[in-house]
Formats: sequence, structure tokens, C-alpha cells
Amino acid sequence: MRTAIAVTGLGRSYPGPSAFGRKKKQEAAFVALADLDLEVEEGEVRGLLGPNGAGKTTLMKILSTVLLPTQGTARIFGHDVVREAEEVRRRIGIVFGGERGLYGLLTARENLEYWAAIYGVPARRRRQLVSELLERLGLADRMETQVDKMSRGMKQRLHLARGLVGSPELLFLDEPTVGMDPVAARQFRELIKELRGEGMTILLSTHDMHEAEAVCDKVTLIDRGHVVGTETPEGVGRWITSFERVDAQHVPQETRRQILALSGVRDAEELPDGWIRFDTTEAGAVRPVLETLISAGVTAVRTSLPTLEDVYVSVIGSRGLSV
Repeated sequence: MRTAIAVTGLGRSYPGPSAFGRKKKQEAAFVALADLDLEVEEGEVRGLLGPNGAGKTTLMKILSTVLLPTQGTARIFGHDVVREAEEVRRRIGIVFGGERGLYGLLTARENLEYWAAIYGVPARRRRQLVSELLERLGLADRMETQVDKMSRGMKQRLHLARGLVGSPELLFLDEPTVGMDPVAARQFRELIKELRGEGMTILLSTHDMHEAEAVCDKVTLIDRGHVVGTETPEGVGRWITSFERVDAQHVPQETRRQILALSGVRDAEELPDGWIRFDTTEAGAVRPVLETLISAGVTAVRTSLPTLEDVYVSVIGSRGLSV
């Protein structure tokens, strides 16, 4: 299997404000990425998670040749993003969030035909390709609708169609489901799974933990320009604990004290839904917790490992609440 993305020591910084003024004292530069390493295999869906300002979009812009790095190297299927930018562009599709890349006065069909021409799709193939993409994205009945008259969710689907016009080997998705209703977002995720099944490599930036768990083979957590770690969605819970938690309802105070006195039980946490969570810190600790609960007549019980969202909150903390 080929390496689709290979990043080594990548950095991107911006001069401080005084670099553009007349102040004598130079202010510190803003560092968006710092000595970042990343590797993504061909055919993989990789999620990028992190709060606003973590460096996710900066990384995507560098990998898609939109922005130059200030240090390090990045390669797409073996091609350097700086020295071989044209070769890289032939292999990628880009779907950034917001309104960028669509022309409001043109129809959905006209937008895609324009981008197909930019990508060099032959004229005899262009109309058929556009029809296929609009059908696949659920926009066939809106092909003659002006983009300015579309809902935000429809625009996001059209963004993805635009990203697929060049039949890319690697697709960059930056917050692709923002503005979509739950049904459209679910359909969008199913499409991502289809693209993965067809062998496409996808780099997905998202704040939606459920989305990352649903479609990603691996997730990489980025914070303050650094990679915190990379793991599968199922295994990411090991970042904060490798042991199960026990949740229960209607636990008497005396039973709580007995459980907290057990070996391998760290603490008890009141959850917003009224359940109590007991965290364990060693193998075999779950069984005595369950036995104590059952002996006390507690029947509403569940066990679990930390989720991707739990890890995110644990690692990022309150800074992630602004996303």
C-alpha cells in the first residue's frame, strides 16, 4: 500500500504585527504549525480533530498547495507540495467550508461544468460527468437552480460534487457537514463510506465526534500546531484509560462509599443524565463494582470505554468549547 500523505517537520508561522509597521521591537510570530509529522496510507479516511486555531485548516491548505510551509516537507503520493505543486493538484480534490469555490449567480450544473473545464475534463464527457455527480449528491432536481437560491446544506453537497469533478485520488474535506440537517449529514457520511470503498483517500477535518467515529479509519488530534496523537476511533479511549467504566442509576450513598473503597476504583462522577460513573484503574476491578451494585439492588447498570468525545474533552479541555 502506498503512502498518500507524508509530512515531516512541517511548520508554518506568520510574522508578528510589528513586522509590517514601524515599531522598533519585533513582536513574536504566530506559529500555526510546529514541527508536525503525519502519515496517511492510501485508501484511508483520516480525521483531523482539534479546537479552532489548532492548525487543521493550515495543514490542509499546505497539503493542497494553497499555502507554502515555512519549514519541513510534505508529499502527496510521493510528490513534493512545493516543488511539484502541479503534479499534486492533478491528484487532489478540495472541499473547504463556507461559500468559497461556488458562483452564486450560476446554476449547480453551470458551476460543475465550469470546474470540470478547469480540471481539463473533455467537453464530450463533461455534461455526463456533471449529471452523474448531481445525481449522486441528491441534487439532480436542483441542477438548474442558482446557487444563491440554495440552502446551506445543498451548497455543501454541491461543494463535494465540485471536489469530485477531477476524479481525485485524495480528497480534502474541511468541516463538510456544517449547515446540513441530520438527514443530509447522515447521507453525506454514507457517501464518504462509498468513496472509501472505491479506494479514495480522504483527509477530513471535523468538530463532530460522531462523524469522526462513523467514517474515519483513524483520527489525529491536533492542538496548538502539534500532533497530540493518532489512533483508531475504537482505540482512542486508551489515551486516558485502558479500563472500563461502570455507570449506574439510583445508587445509595452507602453503596457509593463501598465502591469507592474497592481496589482499582478511582472516583465517582455525576453525569448530566442522572447516572453515576465509576472509573476503574486496573484489570479485574469492574467485577467487584458490579457485584456490589447488584447486592444493593441496583439494576440499571452499563459498562463502557471512553469515547472519542471523552478523550477530546480530556485532552483539549475547555478550550474546545468554543468550536
